Amino acid sequence: MQKLMDHVEFRTALENAIKGKSANKAPFSVAWASGKLSRAHLARWAENHYHYVGPFADYLGYIYARMPEQYQEAKDFLLANMYEEEIGGDRHTDLLIRFAEACGTTGARVKDPDNMTPTTRGLQSWCYSVAMREDPIVAVAGLVVGLESQVPSIYRKQTPTLRDKYKFTDEEVEFFDLHIVSDEIHGERGYQIVLEHANTVELQQRCLKICEIGAQMRLLYTTALYHDYVANDIPLSELDLASGVPADERVLLQA
Repeated sequence: MQKLMDHVEFRTALENAIKGKSANKAPFSVAWASGKLSRAHLARWAENHYHYVGPFADYLGYIYARMPEQYQEAKDFLLANMYEEEIGGDRHTDLLIRFAEACGTTGARVKDPDNMTPTTRGLQSWCYSVAMREDPIVAVAGLVVGLESQVPSIYRKQTPTLRDKYKFTDEEVEFFDLHIVSDEIHGERGYQIVLEHANTVELQQRCLKICEIGAQMRLLYTTALYHDYVANDIPLSELDLASGVPADERVLLQA
């Protein structure tokens, strides 16, 4: 019989729910970090990524509207996160478009939803569904812990390559530098909210499951970018996908 975990046990369980499913292990990410992608490949990433992260403040807004009033610190976090995304300095999507244009595409193409893959559309739809329908604490677990907390580890592997291999300027890669810092803070705050307010066995188990699903969704989204845009140029045999990935997880990378 499952029991209510204390904060230390629950934190470890949340981390383990994501472990082995990081989008760092997707072939697109591996090719990016090793400098094998072209600027055209990166442009396709930006055109898709806009439609996943562009509505992030909207996702958070739906959660904010349903968060219990007594969870004031959680509501404050969501509001601050929305503010940072949209008006706290440069709009994050504007920074993404700046990078996309440096890759050779246009702002109009980035904003056009016809330029995202079905898998990207599925990830976006899943985020909206979680934000609008799940218990607010479960939704924070899925979107902030399962998805957003991964970002710093992903971008720390990719951003040096953007500078060293592709010779992007600091201004052109500001989107990545910003999220290495901000999403580390956001991810930790998400963990603290979930640890504090997932206070029943049922809520803890739902949070664990949605973290696992969120990590799988981002991994599959990133893997689809490889198959849709890169596979004809860079075969899987040229990428070191097996390193650090359990055998039962590799099927997610090769499907």
